Amino acid sequence: MKRILKTYGIAFIFVAIYAFVKLPVLRFDFTSGFSTVIIFFVLAGIFDMMLDRGERTSKIAKNNFIIAALLLVVVIVIPFFITSPIFRASTYRDLLGKVEESVFTEDVSPVSIDEIRIVDEEMAMKLGEKKIGEIPAIGSVSKVGEYTIQNIKGELYWIAPLVHRDIVKWITNLEGTNGYIMVSATNPQDVRLVQNLDGKQLKIVYQEEAYFLQDLHRHIYLNGVVNYGMTDFNFEIDDNGRPYWVVTLYDHQVGYGGANATGTAIVDAQTGEVKVYSVKDTPKWVDRIQPESFVINQINDWGLYIKGFLNSVISEEGVLLPSEGTSLVYGKDGRSYWYTGITSSGADESTVGFMLVDSRTKEAKFYMQTGATEVAAMNTAEGKVQEKDYKATFPVMYNILGKPTYVLGLKDKAGLVKNVSFVSVEDYSMIGIGESKEEAFKNYKEVLEAEGSEIDIEKSEDLITIEGTVARINQDIKGGNATYYITIDNNTIIFTGNSKISDELPLTMVGDKVSIMYMKSDTNVIGMSEFDNLNIGEKKESAKDKKEEKSSKKEETKEETEEESTNN
Repeated sequence: MKRILKTYGIAFIFVAIYAFVKLPVLRFDFTSGFSTVIIFFVLAGIFDMMLDRGERTSKIAKNNFIIAALLLVVVIVIPFFITSPIFRASTYRDLLGKVEESVFTEDVSPVSIDEIRIVDEEMAMKLGEKKIGEIPAIGSVSKVGEYTIQNIKGELYWIAPLVHRDIVKWITNLEGTNGYIMVSATNPQDVRLVQNLDGKQLKIVYQEEAYFLQDLHRHIYLNGVVNYGMTDFNFEIDDNGRPYWVVTLYDHQVGYGGANATGTAIVDAQTGEVKVYSVKDTPKWVDRIQPESFVINQINDWGLYIKGFLNSVISEEGVLLPSEGTSLVYGKDGRSYWYTGITSSGADESTVGFMLVDSRTKEAKFYMQTGATEVAAMNTAEGKVQEKDYKATFPVMYNILGKPTYVLGLKDKAGLVKNVSFVSVEDYSMIGIGESKEEAFKNYKEVLEAEGSEIDIEKSEDLITIEGTVARINQDIKGGNATYYITIDNNTIIFTGNSKISDELPLTMVGDKVSIMYMKSDTNVIGMSEFDNLNIGEKKESAKDKKEEKSSKKEETKEETEEESTNN
């Protein structure tokens, strides 16, 4: 009896050390817990043999090995039957939940030009590294961690913590790293290093780059979260700028597969306080609960097993697949959605539609919209400037002028955005490129009009046309390019633009009557979409009059069509 207790005691100590390092999930739908038990019985058998002075293997040791072998069979054989899509295809397909078909223009409102993001994660990384490089004392001990895009009080920012460079830097800085980086997703000039909050110095103590009890995963585990899988360790800040780690908790819905988010563990990055929430009760400032990998896997299963497992590998009738690449887009309601195009099996550059999945609730909507894939749009944009050898960023889709439109940046070899491109999802030959978002928008609008495509300018709440007299005008020359700044009477907005917006802009003087079209924005400095000097040349119709005339013509055409229909 004494030997048995000693054997199991030693085995338990070794397994406890193993568990401290590997952090096994203690649930029946995870194999890591079973693996830990198998290791325990194998070690118990080995230690019993070492303590037993007899020539033959003891009965206790044999029993330990038999139990370990049986558990190993269970872990290998049972999961195949209760997890394999061969037997569970319909269950995998249902993981995504109900997918509603919807209309793009009804669900996705037109976006302001100022709200379109042109800074991708790669560019944010470069800007962040440059920022901490300005302070050698920080850059020598810390590095920038992984970025997470987040909506902060209506504006999009890439957020990343400063983390330990290595174990030596962690040992010498146990009090934590100094703050976090914020990079605007819409303005590459807006880069901030946040080191103080409410007059106190920020210290990121708990992080994935720390060790032992400060290791983020281990800290959550030792605080009682032992019965859920953990993934997506995202760094986010609340509305007051306080840093937290938002970690997705998940279980398996199909045997030992079919990972599905069940809630979150939110950790104060400074104090280590851990709070566990369900998906429904997670604080509203959290943007992402559903991991990108989970969503894409479930979209893939939804389209792949539409007619069962055999159809997915033989005839592939009706099979739909997510296109290459995923992006996180934000709706006008401030909520974030995982976006991916949907293609038919075998399609290369065309989509049959696209899907938006709420990154908190996993509510999914499918939009039937044939068009180009994201990769096709990237290739088209790069082809337009092939002599410059620019590389396209992965596109983000927006509602531009009532049309689903890919917006992407074109970067030089240094990773800086030199051009912005608008590409129609419906027809990727319709493309507008410019050195700024405003110029690209103008060119894109002209291409749509030239091709006879109906655009919803008059229905866009964000597109505004005003007339007035120029109160001030001046220019700012940077890199050989002149940007004009204009204010008009009875208006506090400063309008900006260059000669590519209008040839009349350089000739405009104080006192001229002008018409300006722009996208509504919360900022005080706004780029012009169209500019018309009403004092130059012959008297012209203003943009506002053109808009009203266009609307009137549409109504007349509609009435004539209805009249002909009635007569027939």
